[in-house]
Amino acid sequence: MRDFSPPSSPPASRVRQSFCRGLSSYHQSASVQADIARNLADMVVTHRGAQAVGRCLEFGCGTGHLTRALVDRLSIADLALNDLVGDCEPHVMARLPAGQRARFHAGPVERLDPEGTFDLIASASVVQWIPDHRCLLRDLSNRLEPGGWIALSGFGQDQFGELQALGSSASAPGYRNAGDWAAMVPQGMALMATRQIQTRMYFPTVRAVLRHLRETGVNGNAQGGWSRARLQKFEQDYDAQFGTAQGLPLTYDAVWMLARKI
Repeated sequence: MRDFSPPSSPPASRVRQSFCRGLSSYHQSASVQADIARNLADMVVTHRGAQAVGRCLEFGCGTGHLTRALVDRLSIADLALNDLVGDCEPHVMARLPAGQRARFHAGPVERLDPEGTFDLIASASVVQWIPDHRCLLRDLSNRLEPGGWIALSGFGQDQFGELQALGSSASAPGYRNAGDWAAMVPQGMALMATRQIQTRMYFPTVRAVLRHLRETGVNGNAQGGWSRARLQKFEQDYDAQFGTAQGLPLTYDAVWMLARKI
């Protein structure tokens, strides 16, 4: 695959560092991402069917939320797993059932070049880090067998809306709403389904919000540290603008898409 990240995208080293820092806590803390992965796997079965998969590629596999959801629902003969963070390998391999054939490839998906083609390419909560989705889908389509499927989840324009309103730099570069994906699908592929749902988590304090972001590694585009004065101002503004009786909200704007190679 070619490199389709423009200069404005967050350097892979910074994203890798953010996820490495949260790796030990990610699987337990990323409850929203776990639900998103299960919903993506359910969509695959609903629209594609439960027939066996010959070869499957999952990029950005992380600690294995989607990996486990897929192998629980589908018989996959050969599974290629990829993540930017090489240290994910033992975590994701531990989620696999005995006898599952799988190989792990570390590095950015933009430069991933596993041999052969696939019947299913899937990824959950990753594509928001890739700004050029047209190029992504075109390159993934070239890796598909005829009749093969791409199943992706990312996040929409209202992802972490509270942080965006307060001027945070932690947002990912590739937020797209469900309606945006039709224009991204290359010739030779058909968009089969999209979905978009917002979920709000509530936290007792702003520092709990920031702890959640750190533990799930989703602040890979954040720059700079917190001075005492800056943190205090951020806490005051968050409380003033978004405080509720339930606590302080953090909005996840999940988007799913399925496409099939004609």
